[in-house]
Amino acid sequence: MAQGSAVDDFGFKGLILDYGEVLCVKPEVEQIERMASIFGMSASQFMTLYDRNRREYDRGDLSAERYWFTFADEPGLGLRADQIPLLRAWDVDMWSNTNPSMIDWLRSVRLSGLRTALLSNMPEDMIARVRDSFSWINYFDCTIFSYEERLAKPEARIYERCLEKLGTTPEQTLFVDDREVNVRAARRLGIKGVRFESPADLRTQLKKLRFPILPEVSIPDPSIREFEDKCIR
Repeated sequence: MAQGSAVDDFGFKGLILDYGEVLCVKPEVEQIERMASIFGMSASQFMTLYDRNRREYDRGDLSAERYWFTFADEPGLGLRADQIPLLRAWDVDMWSNTNPSMIDWLRSVRLSGLRTALLSNMPEDMIARVRDSFSWINYFDCTIFSYEERLAKPEARIYERCLEKLGTTPEQTLFVDDREVNVRAARRLGIKGVRFESPADLRTQLKKLRFPILPEVSIPDPSIREFEDKCIR
């Protein structure tokens, strides 16, 4: 049976993917530590403060300068304006380690005929990196970024905007995100939400949903990947 027919048989028409810790892996400890060193704190302390105003930064409510100065607005912490460009660059770098298994799965889903969307809470700097440096962005029919929409997951409207651009109904759409709060928000709208923990766990969950294209644990032969890339373009 052809892949397109299989997709039609199972009722899925679209896939929405998160970026952070889904298409990319968790930052390395060393990457976090070098940022934390600017403030003289541990990696764990840094990540606690990092998350505090992150959604507002991703949504564009805070500029990069305001986000980092607010980060440093704690007793005993300080930050110079000339340190912010370095923090911005390192922030982008630590979220740029993509997950090959998930990129390969995205490619397979796109080749199967399903429509694909990237839905991510992401600030301006990271959006520029994704668009300028990652060729796999071409595997998406549409991209929805919080900074550009001035909305952020788990706000319902950003999911609705994504569905509008994707052109699928909630019931026809699979959503994969690493955060349970975002998955629950998608499910409230009728979207089939799955929390991502690993490609192997995702494969198990998608089998239960009878999703037609499953992620592989191993990385395919590079010659096959090159051929498929040409087909997509």
